[in-house]
Amino acid sequence: MTTSGEPVDFGAAVEVLDSARSVTVLCHVQPDADTVGSGLALALVLERRGVPVRVSFAEPAELPTSMASLPGAHLLVAPEQVPREVDVLVAVDCGSAGRLGALADRLAGAGTTVVVDHHRSNTRFGEVNLVDVDAVSTTSVLAALFDAWGVPIDRDVAHCLYAGLVTDTGSFRWVRPGTHRLAERLLATGIDGGEIARTLLDTHPFGWLPMLSRVLATARLEPAVRGGIGLAYAVVRRDDLVGVSPEEAESVIDIVRTTAEAGVAAVFKQSRVTEDRWAVSLRSRDSAPGSGDGVDVAVVATTLGGGGHRFAAGYTAYGRIEDVLAGLLAELG
Repeated sequence: MTTSGEPVDFGAAVEVLDSARSVTVLCHVQPDADTVGSGLALALVLERRGVPVRVSFAEPAELPTSMASLPGAHLLVAPEQVPREVDVLVAVDCGSAGRLGALADRLAGAGTTVVVDHHRSNTRFGEVNLVDVDAVSTTSVLAALFDAWGVPIDRDVAHCLYAGLVTDTGSFRWVRPGTHRLAERLLATGIDGGEIARTLLDTHPFGWLPMLSRVLATARLEPAVRGGIGLAYAVVRRDDLVGVSPEEAESVIDIVRTTAEAGVAAVFKQSRVTEDRWAVSLRSRDSAPGSGDGVDVAVVATTLGGGGHRFAAGYTAYGRIEDVLAGLLAELG
């Protein structure tokens, strides 16, 4: 793999991890299967080498239900149990230190900080930055790291790696050369790829259906955005999530993005705790109405304080929903 045309050097990361005496692995806030799968896969490898290791994320308070069956979940600890000092701290699937949320303060107490990621917007905030923007998921970067390290990928590790691979590729809709080869290799360990995908992507509580009905009723189309490319958006207010977990709101963007008349989709998700805090998910297509090329939403999100991929990104905003929407519209133009 290459990063902006330059080879990715796994040597420095292997050297640090190979000599680590203790490790903290941090996932990003509002974790998805790529960050959790990456964190647990690395933690399992370290645990088997006899290295004390903890995995954590700042929020929400509990691991999303869809990821509860991932191997290595016993290594997850609450944020307050993450030590202030550690030999090596590894941030997985985090484009910036801000994505660590309240756990960003643990960076200061690490002997060495390693960043493993695939986001083009990554700020390289570690001392060792293993960032491959050509990789389809952070778990695929880890698979290459394990190969460089000489670490075998067994069934439990493969399960975690596959979780990130299947979700970040949208069930293999967005792939690159080598993606299916890695999937076949992971499946060869005996994992049930269909069940992993179903659990992560196609299983919701019944309460998800009325929540979806309320949220989709807020959907609006702004056809003039970005010279006619168009924006479709919906709003998830905290009252919509009564009786369902926050992770159920994450699936809304995958429905809004199917709008034929819009090349960009957005979902504004209100915080359960802070009324004026909004998590904004953005999606775009590689070709859009009125344009041969899709909108690079990573650029949009980065300008607004977030980051992500060319066709999938996000950021956090504060204020009234009308003002947050106006900010996005202004940036899209």
